[in-house]
Amino acid sequence: MTSAKDATPTKRRGRRPAGEDTRAALLEAARTVFAEGGYDGATVRAIAARAGVDAAMVNHWFGGKEGLFAQAVLQVPFDFRDVLDEVTADGPQHLGRNIVRAFVTRWDGAGGEVFTALVRSVTAREEALHLLKETLVSRIFAGITSAAGSDQAELRAGLCASQVIGLGMARYVARMEPLASADIDTLVETIAPTLQRYLTGDIGFPG
Repeated sequence: MTSAKDATPTKRRGRRPAGEDTRAALLEAARTVFAEGGYDGATVRAIAARAGVDAAMVNHWFGGKEGLFAQAVLQVPFDFRDVLDEVTADGPQHLGRNIVRAFVTRWDGAGGEVFTALVRSVTAREEALHLLKETLVSRIFAGITSAAGSDQAELRAGLCASQVIGLGMARYVARMEPLASADIDTLVETIAPTLQRYLTGDIGFPG
């Protein structure tokens, strides 16, 4: 004998109702798919399927894959001015520690997928490489080296960017252990001294 409970049909996962935020769903799905395969490895069909919407919605909302990439990945998920204020708030002697904490805290959120998507797309999309260089070197680290008041500001900014990008590569892209699962305090204690030397110490590079 079939009970009323048994007779209740199983709810199947279908396409999203029209009332839900299709655009937001596509952006979220795109960050994941671009992070998994980069720009070349991502398809409109795969992104739409992840979002649970028809592939035509990508063209409708973003004009195609390129437009979706620009909105999902080329929009840095934080304000660089907030990062500058946070990193420089405690004076030059704490810059290294504040840099690691500020970046890992942000990238550990949804930003981790954005970072991964950027790195995996730099060979296919020149603007992805430009964003990494423009945001990290020209805006954030240029401001930090200015606050530090050290010589060779451009070189020091580049060294800091290389350290942060390398950490991001190891933690989010290659998922190298123990860096991938290390807590933020551990990363601060181990990486901050190198960044601090890059900013305020002797870097052993001819001026």
